Order: sequence, then C-alpha cells, then structure tokens
Amino acid sequence: MTPLEIILTILVIVAIIVAIYFFFRGAKGKISLTRPVESRVDEYLDRRFESMVTEWALVRTPAVNRFKEQHEPMLGQNEAKISELQGFEKEINSSLSRMEERLDDLEKELSKT
Repeated sequence: MTPLEIILTILVIVAIIVAIYFFFRGAKGKISLTRPVESRVDEYLDRRFESMVTEWALVRTPAVNRFKEQHEPMLGQNEAKISELQGFEKEINSSLSRMEERLDDLEKELSKT
C-alpha cells in the first residue's frame, strides 16, 4: 500500500469512529442496534416530552395537573408491579440456570456409565 492509501484508510476509520461516538454520545437509555435511529428519537422524546408540551403550550397546566392526580397512583402501582415482575424474572432465570447445570451433570454421569 502506498502512503496515500494508508492515510486515507486511517481517515476513513477515524471518521467512522467519530460518527459512532457522536451517535451514541449522551445516550441514557437503551439504543437498539436493529433500529438505532428510531430508538435514539424515542429516547430524545422521552427526555424532552414534558418541556416540549410546556414550551409549545399543547395542554393547559390545569388539565395536566388533573391528569397527574387521576393517573399517578395507578402508574405508581404499575411501576411496583413491574419491579416485582423483574425480580421474579431474575429468580426464575437463576432457577432455570441451576436446573440446566444439574441436567448437564446428570447427562455427564449417564454418559460415563
């Protein structure tokens, strides 16, 4: 390779790395690799939704406060249920892992005899 080709290759690699860095920079949520642009937009809207509604005056403040009063307890209960289900999922996954290990051990013992 000539020095010019080496320099161009390095520049292309650096450009790709910089593009990837700026794409994922500041990401707080999960960015899906199967749909990176949509997940990035979703994340942005999630972070900025309240300020956008306020800034654009899409909903009057009393209506928002009424909605929060009506639905906030239900949302809190749902979040508690979600965390409970996530704990249950972890327990089930650990039980399943232990059972798979025991099954592997049994298969090894059976193959020895």
